[in-house]
Order: sequence, then C-alpha cells, then structure tokens
Amino acid sequence: MMYAGVAKTNQPVRLDMRSDTVTQPTADMRQAMAGAAVGDDVYGDDPTVNALQDRVAQLLGKEAGLFVATGTQSNLCATLAHCQRGDEILVGDSYHIFRDEAGGAAVLGGVMMAPVPTTSSGTMRPEDIANTVKPDDAHCAMSRLLCLENTVAGNVQTVASINQLAATGHAHGLAVHLDGARLMNAVVKLNTSAAKVVENVDTVSLCLSKGLGTPAGAVLVGPADFIRRAHRIRKLVGGGMRQIGVLAAAGLYALDHHIDRLADDHDNALRLAEGLAQVASIHVNPDDVQTNMVFMQLPDGAADGLRNHLAERGILLGGGSKQIRLVTHLDVTQDDVALLVTEISDYFG
Repeated sequence: MMYAGVAKTNQPVRLDMRSDTVTQPTADMRQAMAGAAVGDDVYGDDPTVNALQDRVAQLLGKEAGLFVATGTQSNLCATLAHCQRGDEILVGDSYHIFRDEAGGAAVLGGVMMAPVPTTSSGTMRPEDIANTVKPDDAHCAMSRLLCLENTVAGNVQTVASINQLAATGHAHGLAVHLDGARLMNAVVKLNTSAAKVVENVDTVSLCLSKGLGTPAGAVLVGPADFIRRAHRIRKLVGGGMRQIGVLAAAGLYALDHHIDRLADDHDNALRLAEGLAQVASIHVNPDDVQTNMVFMQLPDGAADGLRNHLAERGILLGGGSKQIRLVTHLDVTQDDVALLVTEISDYFG
C-alpha cells in the first residue's frame, strides 16, 4: 500500500526523503543484532530487552521501562494504562496521537480525545488546556490525561514549555504523557539531558526507529506500577513478543552510537533549506528549520509532477499538494542534499 500522493518508482532508490522511518540498519547495528543474547520476553527472560528497558528508564529519569513494537503501540499502551472507558485525553490538535494513530484509544479503550489548539511552534497554551478540562459533572467525560509531543513537525518544545504545560495538567488533576517520537532530536538541539527535558512528565514514549535508526521498536517509561499496567495492555493488544532481543540490541546500539550524530541530520536539513531557498518557484524558509525537517511550499499543481520527476531518478518524496515535508536522516549525506537541490532546481528550470 502506498500513501496517497506518493509516487511509485521502478528505479533503484537513490535517496528517500519521505521520513526518518526509512533508515536502514548499519552494518555494525546488524552485527549487534546478530550477536544478541535472547530469551522469552513474555516471561521476562530476554536479557537484551531487560537491559534496553533499564537503559531507557535511566536515560529518561523514570522508574521502569517496557519495550514495544512501535511508537503507536507505546502511546496506545500508555493511554489505556492511564485511562478507563469513558475517560478523556486532552491532546494537541496537530499531534500524532490525535491525528495519526487510527483513534486507537477510542476504538480499543473507549477513551475520548479532546483536541487542544496548537500554535505554529507546536505548543499548547495553558489557558486552552484549562478551558478544555471538563468539570466534575455527570454530563461530561472525566478528563484524566494530558498528552504532549516533542518534536512537533520538527519544532523543538523547550524544557520551560514542557514544564509549564505539565504543571497546568497536574494542577487540574491530569497525568501527563509525552510522545517522544523524535525526543532525542530535541535533546540534541537543546544541548541538555533527556531526563531534564521530561523531568516533570509522568510517562514518556521513546521511539527508536526514526532518527535513531533502528528497524523497529519503542520504549515506554514511567512509574513501576504504571509499567505493570502497560505490560498487561501490551499483551491485550497482541504485543507480547518472544526472542525479541535481536531488536532490542539495535536499540542499545542506537543509544550508544546514534544520538550525538542527530546533529548531522539537523545540519543537513538546514543546508537543504538554504539551497532550496534559492529556487525561485518554491518557498522554503531556512529560519523555520530547527531539527531534521524542511517544509517546501509549491506552486499550485506542481507537486505531482515534481514527485514523478524525482521518482524517475530514484528520489522519493512524501505526499502533499501545496506543501511537501523533506526529512533528513541517517542515510542522507551532504552529497545527497546537494543532489536533491540540483534536481529540484533543474525541474523548475
């Protein structure tokens, strides 16, 4: 299945700019996976999984961790562990949990979602959160959980902002969860510790398969009793895996070798934006680039033609008609950036 608006190609793929989910495991990561000690994780016997869970919990300053298949599954386990049927989640109206996870909390858990307006930088206003919290009234769902995100469309959410929003949630009796799909991009950009960024957040999902470059996997962290509930939910949604240390080993390798190098992705994104800003027919603002995402504004009717033109040359772009997101990652080099700028420049003449 292809996403709507994404061109197909029979050419060998030279460059894939659709997302940082497309990375290939490096040779050294594959070696670490091949040599991983494994056990049955459903019984808690996989030593590599246990090591990864402990490592991420320590990295984020939380009590315990749970390895799951995907970031979406991690957020689902978190929301269902925090909430009961009929409860309500407050979440940014542009956030992944609300827009891009198939409504899992509602479909599988009977949990409502109340979208909160987000600003152009991806944050929420404390007053909007306060106004969205439901009163203690028989007519209303019970507001239980506030969901944050970092980064948001490549925008870094600062420590001060996260602390302010978490404090607002806690003041209204809400638990606070953070979707950290690209949390380490924010950590590198902020030049601080991951634990500092999420210090006042109750639970965090850390995705390993985006900028960190693993084939799959995420780790959910939080208090030990919360992780016990999430472990039961992981089983409920079919996420109990067996000798999964082969994937956990990739996560451990990524934490050792692929965090600091995220700065290279950020530099390449800025380099790409600066190059594309010179192309008269499109609009890219380098000042908007904070991490590894560049948003390219296109003339009416140009998107499909550009996508097809590049696909014929083995370059893949994501969907969109007026705007296309370009994402730098582990497999994008400075030469690749130069190639993409040249090809787009040539297309627009």
